[in-house]
Amino acid sequence: MPFCEVPKQQTSLDDAVDAASSSSSKGIKIFYKTYGHGPTKVLLIIGLAGTHDSWGPQIKGLTGTERSNDDYDDDRMRTVDPNSSDNGGCGYGGNGIQVCAFDNRGMGRSSVPTKKSEYTTKIMAKDAIALMDHLGWRKAHIFGHSMGESVILSFPFLLLPLLNATEINCSQQLIPSLVHVTVETGAMIACKLAAMVPDRVLSLALLNVTGGGFECLPKLDSRTISVAIRFLKAKTPEQRAAVDLDTHYTKEYLDEHVGSSTRRAILYQEYVKGISSTGMQSSYGFDGQVNACWTHKMTRTEIELIRSAGFLVSVIHGRHDIIAQIYYARRLAKKLQPVARLVDLHGGHLVSHERTEEVNQALCDLISASEKKMSPHVWTNFPKESSRKYPYSVGVSVGC
Repeated sequence: MPFCEVPKQQTSLDDAVDAASSSSSKGIKIFYKTYGHGPTKVLLIIGLAGTHDSWGPQIKGLTGTERSNDDYDDDRMRTVDPNSSDNGGCGYGGNGIQVCAFDNRGMGRSSVPTKKSEYTTKIMAKDAIALMDHLGWRKAHIFGHSMGESVILSFPFLLLPLLNATEINCSQQLIPSLVHVTVETGAMIACKLAAMVPDRVLSLALLNVTGGGFECLPKLDSRTISVAIRFLKAKTPEQRAAVDLDTHYTKEYLDEHVGSSTRRAILYQEYVKGISSTGMQSSYGFDGQVNACWTHKMTRTEIELIRSAGFLVSVIHGRHDIIAQIYYARRLAKKLQPVARLVDLHGGHLVSHERTEEVNQALCDLISASEKKMSPHVWTNFPKESSRKYPYSVGVSVGC
């Protein structure tokens, strides 16, 4: 299996002392897979509680295949030209794309540190940089997804007074199982990476992003309160799957008919199977990754480093996302002017799955514009000389 070992981060004096012992000085192993071939490199950073295969629709859209390079036998691999453009995908006129997707520390097949202090977006960005070094990638297009649903998991504790004693007891027993929910900070990690090593970034795509901290709070309305209470009451994979669907997608998407069934019914079966078959994320991994989400912050200096580095940025968001509010995505895109473009899609939190074609096209457009060295002033879709008064509806809107 492909692993990249990175040095253990020392985040305190205690960690430095611990590192002196052989048992705690072992590095962190990051599990990854590569797809496709070509000189254009794309690093995909998934969010909290997500794994590398969550990027499936984008991997196929960029490379033309969902089959990793490791899935091919040695004879097949020896016949492939690593610089070949015969790998489907974007078709933007480049010479082929190679994608790498990986499991963040604390999730999937990667190592699970036991201390919260070993989980910050800066540390996790260093993991991604180490992986680029391991692959021999000097530069890459960096795509990250979202900040996720960590706050939805916190909402139930705020709502305990609304429940009776029996419900509270069941809820407390269920809380550890809520970690299956996709809680994502991939875009936060991507932002931090771009600020740390801007000279290694060819372009930056941020899907369903916020700025961390209080910006993780979803809009408080009857729907999010209902979702939080249902999380508390869910006792089975079937109940959890039903809640997850309403969290990830829009009602219109779920109600669409695919053959004789609705999309909701089809996805429901997939979610139940996934929740039943995959192991729950460890409490160490969950607590640590949520810590990374809540403590994430981009300083003015870091924003300026990204804005002035010269690479293009695409901020892609589902306008009906009940988890990561689009307001914060717009605000971040404004701060990154003139290099950022906002792509506003009709979709929910998993807009990358709900509007796969549009998201993949937006990513391909970003790669193409970067390859052509498009001027930021041509790339952006924000009004010129209006840094303080941007219309709320600014952005490329796709869908209704």
